[in-house]
Amino acid sequence: MQEQAIGKYRWVICALIFFATTINYLDRSVISLLKTYLERDFQWTEKDYSDIVMAFQFCYAVGLLISGRLIDKLGTKIGYAISILLWSISAMGHAMVKSTLGFVFARGALGISEAGNFPSAIKTVAEWFPQKERSLATGIFNSGTNIGAVVAPLSVPFIAEQWGWQWAFVITGSVGFIWLIFWLFLYEIPAKQKRLSKTEYDYIQGSPGDRKSNDENAIAEKVNWLQLFAFRQTWAFTLGKFFTDPIWWFYLFWLPAFLKARYNLEGTNIAIPIAIVYTMSTFGSVFGGWLPLHFIKKGWTVYLSRKISMLIYALLALPVLFAQLLGATNMWLAIIIIGIATAAHQAWSANIFTTVSDMFPKKAVASVTGIGGMAGALGGMLIAWAAGLLLDHYKSLGKLETGYYIMFVICGTAYVIAWLVMHLLAPKLQKAAL
Repeated sequence: MQEQAIGKYRWVICALIFFATTINYLDRSVISLLKTYLERDFQWTEKDYSDIVMAFQFCYAVGLLISGRLIDKLGTKIGYAISILLWSISAMGHAMVKSTLGFVFARGALGISEAGNFPSAIKTVAEWFPQKERSLATGIFNSGTNIGAVVAPLSVPFIAEQWGWQWAFVITGSVGFIWLIFWLFLYEIPAKQKRLSKTEYDYIQGSPGDRKSNDENAIAEKVNWLQLFAFRQTWAFTLGKFFTDPIWWFYLFWLPAFLKARYNLEGTNIAIPIAIVYTMSTFGSVFGGWLPLHFIKKGWTVYLSRKISMLIYALLALPVLFAQLLGATNMWLAIIIIGIATAAHQAWSANIFTTVSDMFPKKAVASVTGIGGMAGALGGMLIAWAAGLLLDHYKSLGKLETGYYIMFVICGTAYVIAWLVMHLLAPKLQKAAL
């Protein structure tokens, strides 16, 4: 009854950014599922593949740095629309590539254009949700990363088998154009949205401080971008992303390769195991957004709710250290353990994104998100480079499993390190004095 009285249009907006994030991850996941086909056609080594992944990561990092600033300047409606238009064109363009170098450029174009998704989405949540609901809204839209990663293995290998790998890029890349129509028709900031009731608008504004920062003029006010680097809060978010984002990239781009190396799965046979991992991640993302809200409703402060939740998620990532050992004779046990780790990552991700709107006014949210996202992408480049060298080295020794074990140790410990760093820099997630 209370929700009916308040109104629900903010959840329509949440649904829009959920689907955009789903498409975002669908498009970037395609290449990992086509790795077997592309290795055959282009004679790739692990180093070749890691170079292509690194090209995406580097351009994604540059794109995040630029897009966060542009979205704060242009606004979410225009900024998001431009981003998904360009990344859809880039995704489809992979079908025209004829060489390994061509894939380097194609992945670079996709990386720089896809970078607009998260700064746009986080800024949208900050505009459309009161502080207490932001982690839940972020958890819901962020679960789109998992849905995209589930849809990909259930569709891409089958498209490739039936019509060739080129059509896998064309069909998945075209989905973004459908989303664009709904976005342009349904989205506007709350101050301009005619479909929004006065009651829901007042609810979104929240506290008097939120009302001030949610004002249309306050959102449009320019931020001194370089000034943001002077705040410990910026570095807390940036380093948190640097340590943990690469882990998701490793799962996204190397999980199919791990299943092939360890259990000889490829093609359509990897669809169900990968779908299970990312389905578990979906529940992790939503739960990750719900838990701090649950603590807040019990009377905990926002910062304590966020910090304790993130510590729980960091500890849940640790068992992946034993995934390979425990899964030696039972593949499904390894899948479950990896699924728990990816679910923990998504729960963590829902909260680390929300720390930006906890610590900064809305006018700076996209810029700070872009800075942190850039650091995460640079960390992704580092882990791609390390994985390529490490796996090629142990592959030449006939000990590829050792290479994957080292990578899983990195994956399991990164979150505890990130939590400690963030706690030292911003122990109470204090608001930056912009």
